[in-house]
Amino acid sequence: MTATNPTTVPGLDLQQAARDHLWMHFTRMSAYADAPVPIIARGEGSYLYDADGKRYLDGLAGLFAVQIGYSHGEEIGEAAAAQMRELPYYTNWSYAHPRSIELAAKVAELAPGDLNRVFFTSGGSEAVESAWKLARQWHTANGERRWKAISRDVAYHGSTLGALSITGVSPIRNPFEPLVPQVARLRNTNRFRRPAEETEAQFTQFLLDELEQTILAEGPETVAMVIMEPVQNSGGAFTPPEGYFKGVRELCDEHGVLLVADEVITGFGRIGDWFASNRYDIRPDLITSAKGLSSAYASIGAVIASDKVAAPFLEGDATYLHGITFGGHPVQSAIALKNIEIMEREQLPQKVRASEERFRETLAPLLDLPIVGDLRGTGYFFAVELVKDKETNAFFSDAESEDLLRGFLSERLFDAGLICRADDRGEPVVQISPPLVAEQQQFDEIAAILGEVLTEAGKRVGH
Repeated sequence: MTATNPTTVPGLDLQQAARDHLWMHFTRMSAYADAPVPIIARGEGSYLYDADGKRYLDGLAGLFAVQIGYSHGEEIGEAAAAQMRELPYYTNWSYAHPRSIELAAKVAELAPGDLNRVFFTSGGSEAVESAWKLARQWHTANGERRWKAISRDVAYHGSTLGALSITGVSPIRNPFEPLVPQVARLRNTNRFRRPAEETEAQFTQFLLDELEQTILAEGPETVAMVIMEPVQNSGGAFTPPEGYFKGVRELCDEHGVLLVADEVITGFGRIGDWFASNRYDIRPDLITSAKGLSSAYASIGAVIASDKVAAPFLEGDATYLHGITFGGHPVQSAIALKNIEIMEREQLPQKVRASEERFRETLAPLLDLPIVGDLRGTGYFFAVELVKDKETNAFFSDAESEDLLRGFLSERLFDAGLICRADDRGEPVVQISPPLVAEQQQFDEIAAILGEVLTEAGKRVGH
């Protein structure tokens, strides 16, 4: 199928213009000095088409974001156009407008427990930044000066300076130091390569002991928040062991620390519930969200606060001293509302929960490949970890990882018609996270392409 109308600017050479003017995010731009820039021109269902009409299965849902797939542009566009005609923009600074009110009410309805107050942002990094500022100011409003955050190793929480400070991925953090003080980091919940004789209960206790020791070492009176993804993305879909979040909640309560669930990825259906906080009974004080809130059809995120956190700011002269021009934008809010309506109509969170085991079973044969050491994840959110030697689970060197991921896998998967992420934030993994509309046909296609390409990759490393 040929892409239609790949440019709206007559006579413009898209390839040349991209090389001359476009600065792509987290991209080694020199790679395109003498190579074509991948230009995605159209989407349909779980598939994307480039400017030449070649089809790709989007095994990453954009960036873990396009829950409803790519076929709802007309319906969502009508909602956006109707809002444009009614009110194209107004601020939420001291004012409200109907769509942001409606969206806040809907998000509060879907959120767990008493998380009833919604502060809108333009995306996930801003949501994390906003949550840290809110946590700090909440403690101040309660007569304490707490400013520190605790996060987990390898975890990615965003790219703005505050969110980057919380992020546990050293290579993308180090160039910008000194960052915002002070952040302590814990081990994440990756069980791969843990001692074989260790029980799940022992692993949970090991992690909780470390959290308690870290809070005590930092000084509980200085720690504002603990922030964790329910299923950690960076490093490859780390799920929590049994009892982990129950223990985290108890330790936060004991030491007066706010617990933040970063659900920028896991929120809005990706792991088989509207929020992973429901599935894992996390009971957070704050949730950060974005991506699936609009299925990435609009740039919108949100911090969802519990009644406890909101209380000091709803009385007297207390003001949360933070704001974003486009937070709760009427058109973005209208798009997010329509996205949630579509997700409810198609019962996408329920569909994911019902399909996750079939998806896992379809991917499971990849474990037979010599280069694949682990398969982990849940919902529509999986990763395979690659190993140099399966018998010993030996690590790749940095140079070997660079050659494997950037020198072979990323390009080869794309050429084979599959968009997913060959990632080295941590040990080398391939991340798999398709739109929530994906069916068995797409599971089979993902597994087949991965099987073929990873077999080739294994031969490159001597298997």
